[in-house]
Amino acid sequence: MLQLDEITRQVLHNCDISDANNAGMYSICGLALRLRDLYKWEQGLPPWEERESAAVLEWIAAKEDKWERHADDDFRPISINGQAFDPFDTAGINAILAPHNIFYGAGYARSLKPTFFLAVIEERSTIDETPVYILARELARDLLTIPALSQENCVLIRQDSARLYLWDCIFYIKKSARSALNFALASCGINDRRPEDLRRHLAGILEAQKATYLYHEIGELHDTVFERDIWREIIAAFPYSPVEYLARAVKDLLADTNEHGTLQHIVKERKTASLAFYVAFLDGLPKEFFPELFSAFQQFTQTNDWGMIDRAIASGYRTAAKHAGLVMDLYREGVRKKDLKWAETNIQQGLLGKYTQKK
Repeated sequence: MLQLDEITRQVLHNCDISDANNAGMYSICGLALRLRDLYKWEQGLPPWEERESAAVLEWIAAKEDKWERHADDDFRPISINGQAFDPFDTAGINAILAPHNIFYGAGYARSLKPTFFLAVIEERSTIDETPVYILARELARDLLTIPALSQENCVLIRQDSARLYLWDCIFYIKKSARSALNFALASCGINDRRPEDLRRHLAGILEAQKATYLYHEIGELHDTVFERDIWREIIAAFPYSPVEYLARAVKDLLADTNEHGTLQHIVKERKTASLAFYVAFLDGLPKEFFPELFSAFQQFTQTNDWGMIDRAIASGYRTAAKHAGLVMDLYREGVRKKDLKWAETNIQQGLLGKYTQKK
């Protein structure tokens, strides 16, 4: 018999240890948003429901007390039916859990934060020779609200997290992106951004967005331009730095613009709403790297010319490939010189400086 409650308790314990040791990496606002999502998940609330501030603050105080107790703890092995597994041995753990329709996730996220989750498997399929798991109710999770990820060459869609993530993307949209968002919503038959209308249509929007999350991960798995081993070395060498953000942004853009990725899928399937949501939600460095998509989209809203979007995607891919080559070359030269500080400085000056100077 699988003692699921006990397994869940063990995973939650490691989640608390990870959060206790990494909460300080976030800004005050960033941590507040992540705590807000974690609170809603623990309480079983829908994304749009807010509780009284006093109740939330009491929960945060209890959470911080727990983190303080676990701040110096090591991750514990996951014990299943008398067998102990390293908490990052996802293959070994899932060999036991998968027949019971349970999936265990573990790895390192942005800034090398350890992350863990446990979820019910709703559906399994294969797309582009890639195993895909659609996950339903999450039994355990940490601070990170990640809608999708890849693990051991499988793609995972975390629907609980994706629902929270999508609601936050819509609710906290920047003013400059509202026209694209309104176009996306209108393409879904939603002509009003009132919360009650968004609540009613959120399930449908999420269903459409699943393909966007899915094909981003498939595109990343198929990317051969930014060599995965080198990319991982760079992330490990410069965690929580501008170079890490740059490397991730380049990798994301390659994933979205290559022939297996999100945008090619959108163009192939003529998914107008998905294109508009992509433009609305694109932000930060990826937005800086890909300005041609925005001008093409503005014209697309008037002409419905998919060829223009396709050409913008090809241009974005060339830009990302060029950036990836430069980052890899500078990193390798830094390794050769045994001077990673030199590599960090030159990567920032060579790419980040260029985009900063434009402002």
